[in-house]
Amino acid sequence: MNVLLYVAVVLIWGTTWIGITLQSAYAPPLTAIFWRFAIAALVLLMGLALTGRLQRLRWRDHGFCVLQSLCVFSLNFVCFYTAVRYINSGLESVIFSMAVFFNALNAWLFFGQKPHARFLPAACMGLLGIVLLFWHELDFGTWQLGQLWGIGLAMLGTYGFSLGNMLSVRHQKHGLDVFSTNAYAMLYGTVILAGLAWVFDVGLAMPLQAPFVWSLLYLALFGSVIGFTAYFTLVKRLGAAQSAYTTLLFPLVALSISTVWEGYQWHVAAVVGMVLILAGNYLMFHKPKA
Repeated sequence: MNVLLYVAVVLIWGTTWIGITLQSAYAPPLTAIFWRFAIAALVLLMGLALTGRLQRLRWRDHGFCVLQSLCVFSLNFVCFYTAVRYINSGLESVIFSMAVFFNALNAWLFFGQKPHARFLPAACMGLLGIVLLFWHELDFGTWQLGQLWGIGLAMLGTYGFSLGNMLSVRHQKHGLDVFSTNAYAMLYGTVILAGLAWVFDVGLAMPLQAPFVWSLLYLALFGSVIGFTAYFTLVKRLGAAQSAYTTLLFPLVALSISTVWEGYQWHVAAVVGMVLILAGNYLMFHKPKA
């Protein structure tokens, strides 16, 4: 079951970049993110209500769902979408991979969960692999104030994602259903995004062009409903640190697709980076025989 969840998260979130890229041509970020989570929340809430699986939460638990919505289903996406205006996607992938370390640190701080001995070398191998994978995009000599602002936003979004992981751990430790907490958190995230759109005078009318609609449905149903549920279930089963290692594999899926459809050319550093990421993945999850 763990393998199935792990593969599902990597494949789904590794392909969401296609939908995000398509959407960027038709709608501003706030509009796209709003409709993504509005549809996802509606599908989850209706599905759970019709099957009798929607869990009733205490007011305190709803409060934590609001916090989760800020960390995972609204503000972090605003940070990522805004950061892309200042830094390239390769650098953002490198920064997002820091979620592996953030999750390990936060799990230790909030829950006293120390990572196992293989975590640090495996995570370092994976992070170095990500840096090499995108080395040709990391032009350090051209960095300016805008790039630093983009890096800061991407770091903030990544740390927010990690805090959202901790809130999911908290939910599950209190016996809360991951489907229900995700549904409520996505609903609250949608309300927050609508508020931000009103404050910044961003229209929320949904573009009806076919590429936007199809990419929206993929991001809402697969990227959000299935992807986040599978990921947070993985957090419960494997722990936050190991689950976050999936973030190191997303770029491999994205670049593999780009190789076929866009003619991406692999260079020596990228190949070495891929080997390091896969080796770190093996080290992280391989259990030697006693």
